[in-house]
Amino acid sequence: MTRAALIYQHASQDRDKVIAKALGQAFKRARAGGHEKPSGTERARKIIKFP
Repeated sequence: MTRAALIYQHASQDRDKVIAKALGQAFKRARAGGHEKPSGTERARKIIKFP
């Protein structure tokens, strides 16, 4: 039983690392690409001037 738990835990950690790496790469690509169109917040800031 203990051996099975250790094998499962190791497999879970490996999957977590793969997922974290993929998310990190996706965020880097998203930040590097910028926005083709401004977001709703960016458009609102141009329209509404805050004191």
